[in-house]
Amino acid sequence: MFSRVSLILIGAAYIYYQVNALDCGFAELEVDNNITMKTQTILSGLNMSVSIQVEQAVYVNVMISEIKLVSECFLIGDTTSCNCSVGYSWSNEVCYNSSCCTETTCTQNVAHIEPLCVAKVQVSINGSVTLTSGFWDADKTTKLKSAFRSRLNGYESLNITGSSAETADFKAVVCIKLKTSVLNQLLEDLMANLSAKVRVDNVGMVNITAPEDIVAYKSSPTLKCTFEGAVHSTGWKLIREQKPLELTSGTVVTVTDCSSDPKYSSCIAVTLNKVTGYGSGTYECRFTFGSVTHTAKAELKVSLLPEEITMKIDPPVADCSNSSNLEVTVTATIQNSNESYNVSWQFPGAKLSRGSGPASDKFCDLHEDWPKTPEGGTVINQCENGKTGYRSRTCKDGEWKTVFSSCISAELKKVINAAEDFKTGIGATQEAAMGIFESLKDTTTSTSSNDPAGISASISIMKVMATGSESITLKEEVFDDFLNAASNLLANNWTGVNESITNDMSLQYLDGVENLVKNIQVNNTLNISKPNLDLKVSKGDCNISVFDVTVQLNETGGQFKTVGVRNLMEKLNNRFKPTSTAPHNLMLIVTKNGSSSTEITMDFPIKQLNDTELHCVFWDTKNMTWSDTGCRVERDSNHSDSNHSDSNQIDSNHTVCKCTHLTSFAVLMSKCNTPNNDKSNVILEIITYVGLAVSICSLVILLIIEALVWSVVVKTDLSYFRHTALVNIAVFLLLADCSFLASMSPENLSDQWCLILTLCRHLFYLAMFSWMLCMSVMLTHRLIFVFNPLRKRVFMFLSSIVGYGCPVLIVGISYVYCRYNEKEYYNKKTCWLVFDGTLDGSLFAFLIPVGTVIFTNLFSMAVVIFTLLKSSAPDGSKSDEKETFKSIIKVVIFLTPVFGVTWGIGFLLQILNKDHEAYPFLLYSSTILNTFQVI
Repeated sequence: MFSRVSLILIGAAYIYYQVNALDCGFAELEVDNNITMKTQTILSGLNMSVSIQVEQAVYVNVMISEIKLVSECFLIGDTTSCNCSVGYSWSNEVCYNSSCCTETTCTQNVAHIEPLCVAKVQVSINGSVTLTSGFWDADKTTKLKSAFRSRLNGYESLNITGSSAETADFKAVVCIKLKTSVLNQLLEDLMANLSAKVRVDNVGMVNITAPEDIVAYKSSPTLKCTFEGAVHSTGWKLIREQKPLELTSGTVVTVTDCSSDPKYSSCIAVTLNKVTGYGSGTYECRFTFGSVTHTAKAELKVSLLPEEITMKIDPPVADCSNSSNLEVTVTATIQNSNESYNVSWQFPGAKLSRGSGPASDKFCDLHEDWPKTPEGGTVINQCENGKTGYRSRTCKDGEWKTVFSSCISAELKKVINAAEDFKTGIGATQEAAMGIFESLKDTTTSTSSNDPAGISASISIMKVMATGSESITLKEEVFDDFLNAASNLLANNWTGVNESITNDMSLQYLDGVENLVKNIQVNNTLNISKPNLDLKVSKGDCNISVFDVTVQLNETGGQFKTVGVRNLMEKLNNRFKPTSTAPHNLMLIVTKNGSSSTEITMDFPIKQLNDTELHCVFWDTKNMTWSDTGCRVERDSNHSDSNHSDSNQIDSNHTVCKCTHLTSFAVLMSKCNTPNNDKSNVILEIITYVGLAVSICSLVILLIIEALVWSVVVKTDLSYFRHTALVNIAVFLLLADCSFLASMSPENLSDQWCLILTLCRHLFYLAMFSWMLCMSVMLTHRLIFVFNPLRKRVFMFLSSIVGYGCPVLIVGISYVYCRYNEKEYYNKKTCWLVFDGTLDGSLFAFLIPVGTVIFTNLFSMAVVIFTLLKSSAPDGSKSDEKETFKSIIKVVIFLTPVFGVTWGIGFLLQILNKDHEAYPFLLYSSTILNTFQVI
């Protein structure tokens, strides 16, 4: 008799690679020996350091740290007996291939199976049985136990932990890691035999690794779970206060699949980015295969810091005017915690004001619950009526400023907290999102139009949920409550909101609504209409209507989402041009799955009013303003009049826009620069071209004549002054006319050339008027100070400053100001300055200087006329009166164009409405006089 085989498990064999990387593994060693040789003798004879081959021609040194005997097999003739050592049990391969599933001796030759015996582990199986028919009784308990006992390797026990007429809960224990396919088949057979649904969760099959020590605050710890077997789905939960919260990738939580690691068939990990106290708790991972779920748990402890410190000062402001010994109590409150904190106080500085101080010290007196406060001080008070947040008020210039309030209801604060939690990825489920939007709907229903804090907080919730929806899937069931809440926020005009923050709130609203509409998943089609929002989702059909606006894409297929929004446009900044929002206050937000390069057509039911121009624009998120880039007004083939000659016009009741991108759209309305009459436009254009041609030719002739006769006519200082001014006026008028003529067709110019021509026109016209000012001032000076004439050097120095320096300075400052404040300096459609409203826009850098010159020159003309009248007063004869009258007529005729008085008609055009009966006459007069101007 002899023993043929002895299997020995070598544990914790440390392998040192050439790169000195440390790894650990286990191996089995099969030893044939004679029965006379003791097992311990074999073990003691093994070398604790060996070399093994891991790849072709690659060997590594292995250090064996521990050796254990796990099984022995004896072959006596034809009889075989194998046993596992204490603490080990037959592997699943032995059990299900050789029917050795108990801890008794196996009489089959299984020594060749690897692994033969495995270390015992406790696997707990928690399950429930729900009968579809019949009642639970002892017979079904017996069938349940028998099935587990006969078919599960390492079975130890099964107990019923609770039962009712139709259900039963049980807990089974096995001492070996289960084979999932066997357990799943067992459950399927039980469901068929018992006419029931059976589901189980087990613990012990999954290996979980987590930080053992307390992790640092704002660190990024990682937990990892591995499972050897096939799975259908995986997931993580955070169990806190007996409440399981599903984990999804968000701003804090990152769930990853690490099954690419060849060591494991299934692996999932969760990383907490900059973890805070909210991340403390028990983490549970799960691997599901059919009706079987494998789980493992580990606790994560975070070294906490107070995330919210509430300071209270009593009294809020220390008034030392009546006492030099005043006690101030400062209280700091944090959330209750098991952490031990070291508390320190710092007082960086204090502003002391006493009654004996300087007489210039300013105070704001006691007003309601705002105490007496020194100049520059800000008082912070708690909210009233159970609201959370604070109220603050600043004392400035001895007066109390407007109260700033962030006070919101406790219900709204809970919604904010829930949304912030959702964004992190902790508890971010579809059910949680539906609860958040339902609560938001309820709170916005009661939000007052005079509650800016509540409106702002509600908008921030939508923004937070939009951020969360980037990584967390939201389904279409949330749409109804979300759109109700969004519509409620636009039900009033935000009359209580400060104008300085209205635009920012509108941008947040727009961004939140657009991203939520884009990210919420819709299976097929959807149609939800609310008072201020109208949502349509189509699939394959790219021709839909929202708020009576027809939207059409030039392609089909994919999913097409459109939402119309009312009562928002007037809350957004409008720097596009001197426009107002068109009727209906409608804006479209359009998104589509698939290509973003497409053309979209929108038919707005907007009527064009008299003397107005409509513009198709989109909201430019980069520049935060309306822009018409990529959008144009088109003729509507279904509504246009066939006799209409202008293809860019629309019919009287519709505006059709075409754009080459998908975003937020609107229609803006502005006053036309010319009367809405095609014939008048043509006539004015002809007059302009002819007038400019005549003016340019005449100015060239004038300059040639001046050059030829200069030495003859310039003999006195007065003639030198007059001809110098005339030449400069002529030169700059000639340059301005050429620039104007070059920019008559701005649609054919690039943006760069359009800017250059705008700068030239601005500079040359200002220089022309500046020299007109020099001439008028010089003439006035000569009339008033007859015996104190200006010297030539003084005149040239002052005139150069006014005529050359001032225009350059004005143009440079206006251009830099517009660039610095991100305002448009020029209009790309006209290649001229921009008018954004009263005293707003680069046009006023032209109108104000020109207006100043014109009124100054009018005064100079009045002085000349008065001087003429005064000089003829002593005689009083009729012949002298006639001569005086003729002189005055000559003065007016000569000085009116030279002093730029004809340009004053342009100011009247800016004041008068285009419907005024005098407007056409003034328009034609201004065009004729200014374009035909020779000097």
